[in-house]
Amino acid sequence: MWYHKPVINEELLQSLPNLKVVASSGVGIDHLDLKLLFSYGVKVSNTPFIVSTDTADMGMALLLASSRRLVEGHAMAVSPDTEHFPADWLGVEVSGATLGIVGMGTIGYKVAERAKAFEMKILYHNRNQRIKEEESAVGAVYCRKIDDLLLQSDFVLLAVNLTPQTHKLIGRRELELMKPTATLINISRGMVVDQGALVEALQNKVIKAAALDVTDPEPLPRDHPLLKLKNVIITPHIGSATKKTRWVMMEEMAESIEAALADLPVPRQVL
Repeated sequence: MWYHKPVINEELLQSLPNLKVVASSGVGIDHLDLKLLFSYGVKVSNTPFIVSTDTADMGMALLLASSRRLVEGHAMAVSPDTEHFPADWLGVEVSGATLGIVGMGTIGYKVAERAKAFEMKILYHNRNQRIKEEESAVGAVYCRKIDDLLLQSDFVLLAVNLTPQTHKLIGRRELELMKPTATLINISRGMVVDQGALVEALQNKVIKAAALDVTDPEPLPRDHPLLKLKNVIITPHIGSATKKTRWVMMEEMAESIEAALADLPVPRQVL
């Protein structure tokens, strides 16, 4: 499966009686009905580890681009109407700012490693607290309650899996807890954020900006209000989109398929 295609439903499974395995690209499996697949005896694999480095890089790229208003700046610099650069056109500082990471798995932790190099203060919220040695290595402070993280962070970065518990994890209440100077960055899944509430928060200056590699749906309808806001950066779900990573993803998917067809243990099998 690539970009969630083909859609696997009961009709497809009934038409493929010899199906043994579904190899899905990327880490997310929210597009798969695992209960249905397992009821047909079909194994499932994904590629969860190879994507983490590039996706963490993407998170930092969005943070930096938003904080320094790179997209707006580029548009100004190349516009045929620009006659001078305004002296009061300013971004916000990254060094010394507080980054709140929601979801401190492999990707979230790699973001923290990068943010430490930018001398950021790091808070994180996760189902489970990291061990002290891991926290100390990146200078991260655990927030048991997400509210505590939202109240303190200059940048809030989402790196969670999409589950029933994280669906619309960030809604109107959570956005109102954030600083009016804060930026929301999403590198997880579009449905982790209530997009209607996000539009209102950005339009009404409840928060300063948003930088999104994921939306719901993808792509957004061309008349969607998020596409018209200057304080929003949207990229086309390219967290893992580098040549090397996509090549390795393909190799891992093929490896899983070959193992399943040979009745061998399936690498990276989803249980």
